[in-house]
Amino acid sequence: MAHVLVVGGGVGGLATALLAARRGHTAELFERDTRAPGTALDRDFFGWRRPAVPQATQPHALLGAARNVLRDDLPDVHAEMLRLGARERHELDWFDVRPPARPGDEDLVMLQARRIVLESALATALRGEPGVVTRYGEPVTGLTTAPGVRVTGVTTPSGAHQGDLVVDAGGRRGGVERWLTAAGCRPPVVERHRTGLAYFCRWYRLPAGLTEGPRRPWTVTGGAFAGCAVFPADNRVFAVTLFVHTEDTTRSALRHPAVFEAAARTFPPGAAWLALDAEPLSDVMATASLDNRWSSLVDERGPVVTGLVPVGDAIAHTNPTLGQGTSLALWAARRVARTAGNDPGSARFAAEYHDWAVGTLKPWFDYQVVADGAIGDRFATRAGRAGTAREVAALFECALEDPEVMRARARVRHLADPPARAYADPQVRARVARWLAARPDYEPNAVGPEREEWEKLTAG
Repeated sequence: MAHVLVVGGGVGGLATALLAARRGHTAELFERDTRAPGTALDRDFFGWRRPAVPQATQPHALLGAARNVLRDDLPDVHAEMLRLGARERHELDWFDVRPPARPGDEDLVMLQARRIVLESALATALRGEPGVVTRYGEPVTGLTTAPGVRVTGVTTPSGAHQGDLVVDAGGRRGGVERWLTAAGCRPPVVERHRTGLAYFCRWYRLPAGLTEGPRRPWTVTGGAFAGCAVFPADNRVFAVTLFVHTEDTTRSALRHPAVFEAAARTFPPGAAWLALDAEPLSDVMATASLDNRWSSLVDERGPVVTGLVPVGDAIAHTNPTLGQGTSLALWAARRVARTAGNDPGSARFAAEYHDWAVGTLKPWFDYQVVADGAIGDRFATRAGRAGTAREVAALFECALEDPEVMRARARVRHLADPPARAYADPQVRARVARWLAARPDYEPNAVGPEREEWEKLTAG
């Protein structure tokens, strides 16, 4: 068994330490923040300033892939999330009559909750785990290394801590790359793609006596230059989000609550949820300068370092458009826990982890890059209503009416099947083709306001 040192106490770090301990390893978790997530959800979500976790108050959704890790490997965490108010929604519940079940349908369930609910459930489980030491308020300041460059531990203000494996769960700005350079390590191989998207969200609570929002319309919609999404969460809380191009001249106006709500009401999901007289819980929160970033600790010469592996945003930081981040982080945490006893300081371990990440995580990272590129191009040019873009949009629209197409789309959405497999199914292709043939005048991305109306309401 191994002694695992985890740098960072976010979702990836908490899950890695917990899963490692459940596999018989020991773990130490180092987190710079002095406090751990608690069960006072609103206090921690709205009142906890977390500059190292800027995404903490942005909407999250746990796709089927993330839920399945909790269900199968951490059932107590899954149960605690439900106890704290998280809700589950099966993708096929969109239809008035659920289509006949097929094997694999049980994996198409979304867990709806704010990020703090998952963090709280993980922290609660970790506190009861005898094989874990949590060191809050103790930031990692560097790495200890042996010739080669092999990481043997970490340094903190209290001194050096030795371990068999160091896990970087510190996010994309955690400092590990800087420490590796100081140790004489070759630089990581970084692939970065700007998204060109800016997000604006505001949180609300449904009125007393109303436990659920409207089942229809679909909660995500996009037009030629802007989009709107609603994120139902826990305890009657939900978020409304608008997204535009970073160069859109109207984006600064969306920070004003009245303008934000007026703009959100021009999209079907925003209008439906804001019509419920919900209580605003926050100001409008803006997020921009987002990118998709893949960081590899293996170059053409092999591993640039041994004894250290990244999880979560430290290896694959993805724009939240598709909601993949938590799933990829939990997959990586589970992989580390399952293999940490296999000579974790060796070059073989580092290479095998890299190969696993490239085969398992990278395809979904690449899918995110392609999806964001299409949205960014559409918002920048206000085009994208013909050719391939029209066919992709038609697949989504068809899915809202056809359970077989919805099942294929859901398997991609929940990371159960890659797009090339799910959408290549002849039955799915034929159904989408028939749907398009019956609608020769179909124009995709036509939901929402015209540009003139948008500019008038954002000017107000």
